[in-house]
Amino acid sequence: MEKSVDSAPSRTRVAFDAFRQALERGHTDDFLKIVTEDFHFFVPLPLEGWNHKQQGKVRFEELIKFERSLFQMQLIPLVVLENENNGMVVFHAEGPLNGRFFSNELVIVFEFEAERVRSFREYVGMPLKNYETP
Repeated sequence: MEKSVDSAPSRTRVAFDAFRQALERGHTDDFLKIVTEDFHFFVPLPLEGWNHKQQGKVRFEELIKFERSLFQMQLIPLVVLENENNGMVVFHAEGPLNGRFFSNELVIVFEFEAERVRSFREYVGMPLKNYETP
C-alpha cells in the first residue's frame, strides 16, 4: 500500500471525504454517487440490527441519521493508504455523544470496484459503550 498525506485526490481520499461529509453534515449524496449497486458495509455498533453486515444505499442513509441523532462528530484523517483494490484511512473522531465528550481513533477500509466503493468496514479503537443507553 502506498501512503498518502495530502497528495492528489485518490479514490480513497474522495471516498473518505464523502463519508466524512455524510457523518459531519448529513449530506449523503456525494457518497451514494460513488457506490456500486451491490454496496454493503459493516460498522462496529454493539446494537441489535447493526451488529452484522448491512446492505444498500437506504441502509447507509439510516446509519447516518442514527449516528447523527446521537453524535455530532468531527472526523480528522491521519493516515491514508491505498492499493489496487482497497483504501484505508486511520482517522480521529471527536464530539459530544450522549452528553459526554467522545474521542477515539478509528479505521475505515474501502473495497473498490474500479473507481467505485463496493463496501467498507469500520474498525474502532475502543468499545463504543457510550452508544448504549445509560
